[in-house]
Amino acid sequence: MTTRKIRLALRAYGVGGPGQHSLWKDPRIPKNASIDIDWYIAQAKAAEHARFDALFIVDSQFIDATYPPHYLNRLEPLTLLSAVATHTRHIGLVGTLSSTYNSPFNVARRFASLDHISHGRAGWNVVTSLDSGTSGNYGLDEHLDYATRYGRALEHVRVVRGLWDSYEDDAFPADVERGLFVDPAKLHALNHEGEHFRVTGPLNISRSEQGQPVIFQAGVSEEGRNLAAHVAEGIYAPGGSLDAARSYYSDIKRRTAGTGRNPDHVLIFLGAQPVVAGTDEEAHRLSREIFEADNDFDRKLAQFGRSFGAYDFSQHDLDAPFPDVAHLAEKSGRTRGTEIIRRAREENLTLRQTVSAFTEYRPSPFTGAPKTVATAIAEWFAAGAFDGLNVGFRTHDDLQRFVADVVPILQEEGLFRTEYEADTLRGNLGLPIPANRWSVA
Repeated sequence: MTTRKIRLALRAYGVGGPGQHSLWKDPRIPKNASIDIDWYIAQAKAAEHARFDALFIVDSQFIDATYPPHYLNRLEPLTLLSAVATHTRHIGLVGTLSSTYNSPFNVARRFASLDHISHGRAGWNVVTSLDSGTSGNYGLDEHLDYATRYGRALEHVRVVRGLWDSYEDDAFPADVERGLFVDPAKLHALNHEGEHFRVTGPLNISRSEQGQPVIFQAGVSEEGRNLAAHVAEGIYAPGGSLDAARSYYSDIKRRTAGTGRNPDHVLIFLGAQPVVAGTDEEAHRLSREIFEADNDFDRKLAQFGRSFGAYDFSQHDLDAPFPDVAHLAEKSGRTRGTEIIRRAREENLTLRQTVSAFTEYRPSPFTGAPKTVATAIAEWFAAGAFDGLNVGFRTHDDLQRFVADVVPILQEEGLFRTEYEADTLRGNLGLPIPANRWSVA
């Protein structure tokens, strides 16, 4: 029995996220799944029954008609998670909210409210907003550049954490005899003045059972990795090869240690979409069928523009060299956009060849019969590729199969819990409760 356990989070995409544009056609998928709270509650309960750590809700605030079906019509994360909280008891509830397009006070109050509603199970996935078109929805002429967005994000998180500490943990004696509801000496204004924000405080809500919501972050750029090293307690990392995952894992742990933080207090969740069937052959056949269901070049061409500010590549000759659009990636999906441009130039690819190269069939490394999938998960975990998996499934049936057939094998190997260790998200992740800064002082 090993003391280090695999963490599992479930990401829910309703009628179909990236690479799943045709999922809504599946008769097992409710056509309104992405706005049906009962569908989310059922997903959360199934994951909680299997002792998953968290339900993860992604979000963005810009769309056009080329975006995946789930993106076009979905619930706001904190509203959704507040409803799910009343139907669950243990699973963590992690919502995505942009530090670029939200004020710290509002973010602090909303997540603190979710933390109380859920009795200490809230988590904030901090993003800086990939889609440059988001600026137009907030009355801005253009999207902020990378350096500004990430500098703002670091200060934003620090302000939010300061607001979460407005009340010391024993600030409410509620002493009827003395007529003392709150001890004013234990209520603290923040009085923050920084480069991006001026926030007075205090916040009008106390800390929860877990002290503060858990901070998650997702990003692979240099700025994103540095932000993670400074503030993240959980990271949603992209999938890819074993070598790439190990490199990312070791890099984040190294950067975290470099800031003076304990690397064990930063848990890396690798994105994964397991495909489980009765045999390895059947699973790989199913995996290929899933890919072919969305293997539409025109759709892939339209989606290709997201890393370049939703740029319309259809205006270019498909068989001409990849167009010069590097400037469009600078304020949008720079990391992926830069990689696309680099490869297209080095390999002298046309636009058609570039799109095909970046959207070709790549089966999940966690594809096969239950034992095969469990073994692959265990091997990647032992190799230092992740602390946990952020898994997604096409249908509820696929989730149930993973829960029924793969999770028990991981439990038998001592790699995954059989019971929750705590009632809070921090407790189940093995993360410490942050000390209130004023109590420490």
